[in-house]
Amino acid sequence: MTEDIRDKTSLCHDDVIGLNFIKASGPHVFRRHFRQGLRSHIMEILKQADVAIESRGTMIDGTRWFPRARPTHMLRIFRTKLTSLESALSEIKRVKVIERYLGPDFIAESSEFLVDYYGPDGPCIMLCGFQAYVPGEILDPWTLLDGDRLFASLYANLQRRDACSGARLTEWIAVARHKADRFVGQIKQMVRDVRHIPDLAGAGNLVLNREGQIRLVDINNISPVAFNDAIPLDDKGYPVCDKSIEALSLIERKVLGRPIDFQDPLYRFFLDPDRLKRVNCAEERFYRIQT
Repeated sequence: MTEDIRDKTSLCHDDVIGLNFIKASGPHVFRRHFRQGLRSHIMEILKQADVAIESRGTMIDGTRWFPRARPTHMLRIFRTKLTSLESALSEIKRVKVIERYLGPDFIAESSEFLVDYYGPDGPCIMLCGFQAYVPGEILDPWTLLDGDRLFASLYANLQRRDACSGARLTEWIAVARHKADRFVGQIKQMVRDVRHIPDLAGAGNLVLNREGQIRLVDINNISPVAFNDAIPLDDKGYPVCDKSIEALSLIERKVLGRPIDFQDPLYRFFLDPDRLKRVNCAEERFYRIQT
């Protein structure tokens, strides 16, 4: 029996073009993106011509180069098996909450769509997303670097040249910090208004581009924020709410260069030392189960 595509560990081009709603003779190549989420398969959509050049190379000034094909867009295939149209629309509404507060500046814009997927158990509803590709460097809140050291490292990788001297780096840092301040403000506004927060804690969920703009690329996991003693876990068993708030505080400290304000009710409650210990225990349990 054919395996349900949502249950597969990873996908390849043939898996995608074998889907009943994908045109097999289309002009694109689908390739597994290096960053895979627990909730979605993430596939790069590449031009066939670009993949061909990547494979055979191209001559530039007498030297053969093998430039990696850059995606035009990303295809996200939601892993969760939706039980009804209502549950599918509920997932889309959660994405729309993120778009309302972070779009278009701070997210990788995505068009969500529902399809009839013909799997081994017959036809069912499946959620997918056609998402903009965001080039840039991963902004890891958990990195050991902070302040100008963090920015210098990111800038050097983005610009592909010596970025650690001259005024241009200084100007770029100022722009990036201003935009990061707006990003943090929009996240806090979302928490205040609708008591929800996106997943800021996952590896690779935040990307910083050449213009110093932070973009959230994983938009499928948004957690309720409740000020009570319970440590909420998502459907995979991860304490995503608490870890996202901790990640937000690290962005303020490491990117914006300001100390954590424990007068802020959000940080005063969720960064309480006793609560942090319980959250860390929940996170350890999650990783033990994953391994």
